[in-house]
Amino acid sequence: MLPPGAWGPSGEISFVVPALPHAHNFWSPPTAGKSLCSNALDSNPMSLNEPSVPPSAPRRTVSLALFTVVVLVVAGVAVAATAGYYALQSSSPSSSGRTITVTDDLGRSVKVPWDPSRVAVLSPSIMDIMFRLGLRSHVVGVDCYAPALGGLSDDYSPDQIALWNLSSSMCVEIGPTFDAESLVNVTPQLVLASTIVSVAAVEEISTTLGIPVVMLQPPTLSGILVDVSLVAEIFGVTTPAQSLDGQLSAELYNATTLDQTLASFPTVLVTYDADSNGYWTFGPSTFGQSLIEIAGGASISANATTPYPELSPGQVLVADPQWIIYGVGFGLNESTYAGAPLWSEIPAVQHGNVSGMDSNWLTEPDPTMILEGIPALVAILHPAPS
Repeated sequence: MLPPGAWGPSGEISFVVPALPHAHNFWSPPTAGKSLCSNALDSNPMSLNEPSVPPSAPRRTVSLALFTVVVLVVAGVAVAATAGYYALQSSSPSSSGRTITVTDDLGRSVKVPWDPSRVAVLSPSIMDIMFRLGLRSHVVGVDCYAPALGGLSDDYSPDQIALWNLSSSMCVEIGPTFDAESLVNVTPQLVLASTIVSVAAVEEISTTLGIPVVMLQPPTLSGILVDVSLVAEIFGVTTPAQSLDGQLSAELYNATTLDQTLASFPTVLVTYDADSNGYWTFGPSTFGQSLIEIAGGASISANATTPYPELSPGQVLVADPQWIIYGVGFGLNESTYAGAPLWSEIPAVQHGNVSGMDSNWLTEPDPTMILEGIPALVAILHPAPS
């Protein structure tokens, strides 16, 4: 999550990238204003600043980095277009041992200990990378909210907690306000964080506490591969990183190949929460939007004027999506969406073209989003002939 006002004007990180070819205008918001994507070939401004959403919007859904898919296909293998994005260089050893200097996703140059044994990971997406690279034993702290607001379970699913062997003793409270003492208690040598951590907290950790902070918030799907490489460099785990990179590249390549063979792209509403006003979904330049496109779908909110719009039931009826895919987990299930007005009147619902999907696959920019999220979307939108 990117907390309200966390990355203000002084800390804004923006990207300009081309729109994907399938971002068709299947739905135009009724309110006045120019869409961020008025043409399929337009360039869209992208920012890591949090969209304006009401307090009732789910915390996890705004942990998305804003991005579009950029993959180069070379000799039949998808590779990250941002190769060479990170500059690593040897530094003089400090009193604690060897160090290296890295440039993180926000363009910050950070000197970090090489292969640190005690690391605080302040994002589920980064924890996914650490686990897949065999680095769980290095993790001594993870992000969580205050106990009254869910604690560890507010950021991690029961499956993640079990698989990654997480416990409340590892909690570093990042919300509703950052608790420096909880970080100090786990005595990390390095902090790996995403923009769910506020600017003020990053400054306090790096300046006041003197602990280096590397920000990992990939702006593109291929940026996930770049972050895998960066983490591997910090910990010296080249072989596992090469294996994981191969898996991720193959999945991206398969998806882009599928897109080239499809005769049509079914319209879809992908929603991550619902209430009495309608359905929260993904607009232009978001992970959710890009996932839909690479999976061969056409989002009905592709032409929205905000990154995370809430579509009214009437707007969904007018758009008439062929499919509705909703996020489940963290207290959300089909009844959450069925409780919104006019749910039973939507043709896709009447035809049974609705499907639940793990919210993590829609909201966390990590290897699992590529390895599990993309195939799951493809299977729903383009089922294999029976």
